[in-house]
Amino acid sequence: MTLSIVMPALDEAVGIEAALAALAPVRARGAEVIVVDGGSRDDTVTRARPLADRVLTAPRGRALQMNAGAAAAHGEVLLFLHADTRLPANADALARDGLARAGRVWGRFDVRFTGGALPLIAFMMNMRSRATGIATGDQALFVTRAAFEGAGGFPAVALMEDVMLSARLKRLSRPLCLRARVTASPRRWQEHGTLKTVLLMWRLRLAHFLGADPARLARQYGYGER
Repeated sequence: MTLSIVMPALDEAVGIEAALAALAPVRARGAEVIVVDGGSRDDTVTRARPLADRVLTAPRGRALQMNAGAAAAHGEVLLFLHADTRLPANADALARDGLARAGRVWGRFDVRFTGGALPLIAFMMNMRSRATGIATGDQALFVTRAAFEGAGGFPAVALMEDVMLSARLKRLSRPLCLRARVTASPRRWQEHGTLKTVLLMWRLRLAHFLGADPARLARQYGYGER
């Protein structure tokens, strides 16, 4: 199966070149890399163009950007990657071959952070994901195109789009939970404090479960319409 990597971006000029350079070996093996910009005010788009197969623009909002990238992609498997997250070296083979061997239609990687208590946070995130069958964007969700389209893509909400899509995909199959780890940026945890961020995420997840408006949750999270 062919693979397309979709990377939403917004004001990522500082790190976008390094993020895309890290994907060069995957591109060399045939994967397609698509960057979808949400209206950056810096030179994210200019820096991304030489290092990606396609650079698109879409209305701001991670869900909207990822859906736009998926619509333009050619791959049979779609992998959604944050601009500040790095894949393991053989992520393309792990995702494609893993889905085929396991007979699943979607999956995600384990995640790791660096510094302080964050390895413990990552461990708990990975364990929770295995128990619930819910993946987060930090875990680089991947899915067959057929399943993604069948699930209706990412809901057009400002926050929890990954959780909501996971819930839809669970109706098709349990996720393939790969132990290979992506490395996610610890910047939000470091900026706002580990304990404070953990408590905020728990509160937001509970509010989401109880039916709160995702736009209001996004404002509380601090991103607004990402």
